[in-house]
Amino acid sequence: MAGPISLDVDDTGLMTISRDMQLSLSLDEMKALKKYYHALGRSATGIELETFAQTWSEHCCHKTFRGEVEFEGKIVSNLLKTTIAKVTSTLDHEWCFSVFEDNAGIVDFDGDTAIAFKVETHNHPSALEPFGGAATGVGGVIRDILGVWGEPIANTDVLCFGPLDYPYEKLPAGMKHPSFIYKYVTAGIGHYGNNMGIPTVNGAIYFDESYVGNPLVYCGTVGLVKKSRYKREIRTGDVMILAGGKTGRDGIHGVTFASVDLSTEQERSVVQIGDPIEEEKVSRAVISIRDKGLGSAITDLGGGGLSSAIGEMAELGGCGADVHLERVPLKHPGMQPWEIWTSESQERMLVCCHKKDVEAILGVFADEEVEAVVVAEFTEGERLRLMHTDTVVGEINISFLFGTNIRTRRVATPPERSFSEPRVRSMDPAADLLAILAMPNVASKENVIRTYDHEVKAQTVLKPLQGLDGPGDAAVLKPLNSSWKGVVISNGMNPEYGKIDPYHMAACAIDEAIRNNIAVGGRRIALLDNFCWGNPERPDRMWGLVRASQACHDVALAFETPFISGKDSLYNETELGPITPTLLISALGVMPDIRRAVSMDLKEEGNSIFIVGATKDELGGSHFYKLKGSLGKNVPMVDAASAKTSFDMLTKAIDSGCVRSCHDLSEGGLAVAASETCFAGGLGLELDLDKMPRKGELSTEKLLFSESQSRFLVGTDDSAAFEKAMADTVFSEIGCVTDDKRLRITRKAAEVLNIEIEVLKRSWKNGL
Repeated sequence: MAGPISLDVDDTGLMTISRDMQLSLSLDEMKALKKYYHALGRSATGIELETFAQTWSEHCCHKTFRGEVEFEGKIVSNLLKTTIAKVTSTLDHEWCFSVFEDNAGIVDFDGDTAIAFKVETHNHPSALEPFGGAATGVGGVIRDILGVWGEPIANTDVLCFGPLDYPYEKLPAGMKHPSFIYKYVTAGIGHYGNNMGIPTVNGAIYFDESYVGNPLVYCGTVGLVKKSRYKREIRTGDVMILAGGKTGRDGIHGVTFASVDLSTEQERSVVQIGDPIEEEKVSRAVISIRDKGLGSAITDLGGGGLSSAIGEMAELGGCGADVHLERVPLKHPGMQPWEIWTSESQERMLVCCHKKDVEAILGVFADEEVEAVVVAEFTEGERLRLMHTDTVVGEINISFLFGTNIRTRRVATPPERSFSEPRVRSMDPAADLLAILAMPNVASKENVIRTYDHEVKAQTVLKPLQGLDGPGDAAVLKPLNSSWKGVVISNGMNPEYGKIDPYHMAACAIDEAIRNNIAVGGRRIALLDNFCWGNPERPDRMWGLVRASQACHDVALAFETPFISGKDSLYNETELGPITPTLLISALGVMPDIRRAVSMDLKEEGNSIFIVGATKDELGGSHFYKLKGSLGKNVPMVDAASAKTSFDMLTKAIDSGCVRSCHDLSEGGLAVAASETCFAGGLGLELDLDKMPRKGELSTEKLLFSESQSRFLVGTDDSAAFEKAMADTVFSEIGCVTDDKRLRITRKAAEVLNIEIEVLKRSWKNGL
């Protein structure tokens, strides 16, 4: 890294520099740098090349989503802008306060207060060092909320692992076993969130063989923002204060590491080291600075460290910056300037302010025993100048750094594959139901949930476990003491459908996230998208990414639910192959009165049970087919127009007060949803399959286990009122609540299954 680095070499030489310095830059990008330095008439410095590597990384600038794709004979330009972001711009909802432009998406809550939500991934670090990778994933997304002047009020986590019983002999050398990753990822998440005093209120855990060696760790945080205190005002002469933990060698090359396939030879040093106690102090200080009106802008130090944070702030303000790297507090003596500049050490924030406010801000940090120093000033022009002990070690034109448009060109072609429907029957529906309840992706996650604090802050109304420990559809929070208004948080994800068609996988994820929100009383819903995919340079992976993005546009637009934030994590591949294409959709809703919130557990003997939505021949990618060793072809498809009507009418019914319980139908279909409501309520059910709304003639196993979307199981003590509210939608009364603690299901007057709910619950609770 020492001394000038000449880029006046051939293409092979350029790529050798990129590889040896771990820049992860393409040949076109290296050629652009060669041209830039040729025009300047000088060689590059190591710290300058590191800056370009961070800023131009897939992790930071999302060049696959913003590039060009050859798809079905056409060129798709900027997949993000033409699909996901287009939904938001087309809907143009006035309650969208800040979308796709800051550290988190922000929507209005009550006029004075807004809600911020961000979900990030920390996959590759968690594969290398599960506890630290997961913990710092939580810490990073909490800082995203602090980075919009928000006060964190809740965390979410969605985790994907390989099978816990994966044979050790099949594991490549150096790769950690899924059970080890599972144990320490969940521990890391609980460690950070619990020590920060932030409740973990919503999430999921999913298992699939494709995640062996490459787990997915989605971490989310919700926060409250005072709209009058939200500032992004940068001007020449202002300064930047670095506050929080010391800077070390941990996390160096983190973003470039996240932009390539995962190997067993990666270094431990790319994984950051977390300290939640330090971040808790930083959080208090940031909120105090916000409330005092002292700062003019703020951002967190995440991917790329100072190189990304300072560069982005200068670019936002349309000015330059002088950076004094020797002022940065260090963990280790003797760190090189480029290490200080690109380190991703945790618990650090960058606060911008007017010079007159510096002492007051430093005083706030001192009161919390947080180290803080002025490290940079905004200057006129477009020059980013890096200095270390009065020596200029790097100088970059900011317009070139952020404005160079080297668009990637990907090719998307469908994989050669075919699917068929298996001929399988359920010879013993009761046994099949018990087996599905025990499957890892359906079974209780209570052993993990109980390690997370979901009560701290005393704002959680509906928790992850509801009734007698049943699986809740969504979390409800009461964030303001002065209002009964609530925040509703839910998610949707089913990678199994993506093995058949990523379009319908994405559509179903959106439907599930929204209907989980609707089920408890949420409305005015905003969405977040988090794509985890394989290598986009491979045409079949890219094809799936385009298909899923198209579904995001089509379905979210039909539901009138804007996207407010998102993130992609690509190159999730190991020597075992790519992960299953995985899209997590998170939903953020509001409800006018949390006292109307509806939980999923059965409430009272004699309540009528209705099913909302039609059941179809859609067992493709289902748990029933998986139980039988098949994948199938008929993947669930979303009829968004019909579903939106049902969702709107169900919200009307909930508001009328006639809905006592509501649970969405998802994994395992009607049979699993009915079982969960039974053992959550400690009551029984009698259901008649003949009364179910359906499309065409369906076998008993399809009525029981189809995973058709947009469906709910609703309990009411006023059938007439419910039927009136649901007029002009597809619904039917199919049974009633009993007190004998059994699930009885019949068809054509014959008993299909009859099981004690304690037996159902035992199978569900012992699955993991």
